[in-house]
Amino acid sequence: MRFLTAGESHGPQLTTIIEGLPAHLGITAEAINAELKRRQGGYGRGRRMKIETDQVQILSGIRHGQTTGAPVALVVQNKDWKNWQDIMGAEPIDSSQEVKKQVTRPRPGHADLNGAIKYGHRDMRNILERSSARETTIRVAIGAVAKQFLSQFGIEIAGRVVEIGGVKDEHEYSSSIEDIRTVTEASPVRCMDKDAEQKMIAAIDEAKNNGDSLGGVVEVIVTGVPVGLGSHVHYDRKLDARIAMAVQSINAFKGVEFGIGFSAAHIPGSQVHDEIIWSEDKGFTRKTNRLGGFEGGMTTGMPIVVRGVMKPIPTLYKPLQSVDIETKEPFSASIERSDNCAVPAASVVCENVVAWEIAQAMMEKFPGDRMEEMKEAFEKYQEWAMNF
Repeated sequence: MRFLTAGESHGPQLTTIIEGLPAHLGITAEAINAELKRRQGGYGRGRRMKIETDQVQILSGIRHGQTTGAPVALVVQNKDWKNWQDIMGAEPIDSSQEVKKQVTRPRPGHADLNGAIKYGHRDMRNILERSSARETTIRVAIGAVAKQFLSQFGIEIAGRVVEIGGVKDEHEYSSSIEDIRTVTEASPVRCMDKDAEQKMIAAIDEAKNNGDSLGGVVEVIVTGVPVGLGSHVHYDRKLDARIAMAVQSINAFKGVEFGIGFSAAHIPGSQVHDEIIWSEDKGFTRKTNRLGGFEGGMTTGMPIVVRGVMKPIPTLYKPLQSVDIETKEPFSASIERSDNCAVPAASVVCENVVAWEIAQAMMEKFPGDRMEEMKEAFEKYQEWAMNF
């Protein structure tokens, strides 16, 4: 199972083709649109969210609400395209015409300069349009498809914010997925703790007043995952490694950890590893979940707990210094429309990229051309694992 995405921040649309979904999987645009709406919310978002009301168009691979086994094509249109057609149009322009809104001033913290050097562009708009976090819109749509697939196996996913700008939500994960969703969906910063919520909002407001931005930490919890997804035999089949890559690929993410993560460096092994227990009703399980649901690159059957660190957005209304690539003169970096904190939205993106990786691992473990085949294989495996 795989996908590709295409599209620019101010282009006509964002597009994906998903290949490898089994037939007879129920998929609705309504469920995808619900995820897209979640991505657009959260305290600290900028003006772009007032322009775009993201809605998916299903172009192929789904008929009367069910997958056919053919590739699924999804599109999310950019409403702002009408204001950018002359700037971002695909048609050639006359040599006498000036290219509008050229960018020769790279912004610190963005892909502008590195991409321009790599691809030989004197106009860095060719870089920033694709490297924009707008691309996460279509990845959320892909994740929404993956979530509908995973729900058929009782696998559930929730995300939350655990830190913004140094303000931490100390609430330990112990609630059900449904409880986490209920609380975080009602929170403008998607956290569990009401006291922390108010402090996070105050920190975002202060940063905005100072022309600054804030980053943070998001957490994704996945329950109902069977034992043995992933593999220990090759580096690129370790599922935790694949999830780490997916999370790290989200714009502005700079670090990933599972379970107690980096804290394991500071405590003895007796306080790190999860003791194994057995019971007749549950089979093999663990007393604790410090390793976040993984051992040896494979799932243990415990909830997957993964966190990602998002740096502050680099587009500031108090610009940093840079150098013009044409004149080589220093300047204060230009301002493109931006949020001053996108951590709550990033938690939604993180949920969905994790969902895709787990869905892909499920397809590898329980392959089938039809959902009925996959469910039968899954149920037999679960019964076998219980009686191991």
